[in-house]
Amino acid sequence: MRLSAVGEFGLINRIKQNTINDHSTVRCGIGDDAAVLKPTGNMLQLATTDMLVQDVHFSLATIGPWQLGYKALAVNISDIAAMGGLPRHALISVALPRAVSVAFVEQLYAGLKAIAAKYALNIVGGDTVSSPVGIVINVTVLGEAEQDRVIYRSGAREGDWLVVSGTLGDSAGGLHILREQLDFAGGEPLVQAHLLPEPQVELGRLCARYQVHALNDISDGLASELHEICAASGCGAVIYQDRLPLSRELGTLAAFTGQAAADYALYGGEDYQLLFTARPETVQRMLQDNPKIKLTEVGE
Repeated sequence: MRLSAVGEFGLINRIKQNTINDHSTVRCGIGDDAAVLKPTGNMLQLATTDMLVQDVHFSLATIGPWQLGYKALAVNISDIAAMGGLPRHALISVALPRAVSVAFVEQLYAGLKAIAAKYALNIVGGDTVSSPVGIVINVTVLGEAEQDRVIYRSGAREGDWLVVSGTLGDSAGGLHILREQLDFAGGEPLVQAHLLPEPQVELGRLCARYQVHALNDISDGLASELHEICAASGCGAVIYQDRLPLSRELGTLAAFTGQAAADYALYGGEDYQLLFTARPETVQRMLQDNPKIKLTEVGE
């Protein structure tokens, strides 16, 4: 069934179910002229937005509608994590060609709702319009953070360690496999890292608690994110290539393609891990108190 058969309001009725995951913070969600939200105490509000355009930011040849919905919201949640905050609410606007099927849109929103439920995030509104050419998705996420615990890019200091979470370059490796349709055994973890990134909200909150100096999420590659921190903080930095945390799967892919594994990590992007700077003793305390987290000191 095509969208033209159900119309805008029929589509809204289909997708508005199961969009509120924390009823204590919402007086009114989808269905009125505006959402009515209840802020938490003395917290500061965080706001971030991203727009995704078909064949510019994503291709339906390499990603399905469920994965597209999941990832579209994940990248915005990651921005809130990169400020040390908690994601609370999202507004989703989509521009859709009339030829798109209702089933496609329902799967898109199923992906959105899946990650929203995982982070107790409410989808409280948005817009749906017709597009003459391709799909456009705009996501706005509102979050909260304590007034004295918001972390900016501009706080890096001389003597700080550069620290990253997780492994880097997996998403870029996964995209390479998808785009080139590589016949590469063992690449599924890399493909999944690209299609279904996991925002580091819990680690972002931990960074706020330990008051790290500067924080950024790795959306455009480690080199780009570090440049942003250095520019904002008025300082320089050194990365040690041999310390980069690279997965075994990425190393195998690099040997298969002949591309340096470090290039995927430094310039690939879309890992949505966190990069932060902090005093060495702060990092050591974080690791001692939280032995399950994976942090790697990659420079200074």
